Amino acid sequence: MIESPLFPYAFALLIAAPFLIYTRQFVYTYIKLKKQQINLLTVKGQSEQRIHAYERITLFLERLKPANLVTKFDSSLAAHEYLFLVEKTINEEFDYNASQQLYLTKNSWNKVVNCKNSVLHLLHKTYENLSNESTLQDFKTVFLMNYMNEDDYISSCIEDLRKENLIIN
Repeated sequence: MIESPLFPYAFALLIAAPFLIYTRQFVYTYIKLKKQQINLLTVKGQSEQRIHAYERITLFLERLKPANLVTKFDSSLAAHEYLFLVEKTINEEFDYNASQQLYLTKNSWNKVVNCKNSVLHLLHKTYENLSNESTLQDFKTVFLMNYMNEDDYISSCIEDLRKENLIIN
């Protein structure tokens, strides 16, 4: 049997087979680890985008607070001009941040939309209840008082976003 012309090939196959099996196993394990690494990097990238989205939406909500809205624009404007400019500014900033809804939960996005709509509704309600002789300062004062008499839904929404951000990220 040792004198067989196939013996060297059989011996080489017997020696090489375990090395081939271990090499194959090493390659598959290496590929699996690389896929896990890519998945972790993808999740980390999405996490950073999600954090950025929460930051932008929180900034939008902070700007939406009536205390910050009343400091905008020139005090020499008429109440209807101020109302138009504030409404335009809110809608433009909301449209700019609308893409962030991809990274927020549906419930949180609905809260943000409700906050925006509530502030716009409060602005219009305040304007409608104001007399024609009222100044812009009167409008701003009544607007702030009306907001203070309601629940602070903007701060509540920001707090909900903060909690959600801690849970998700």
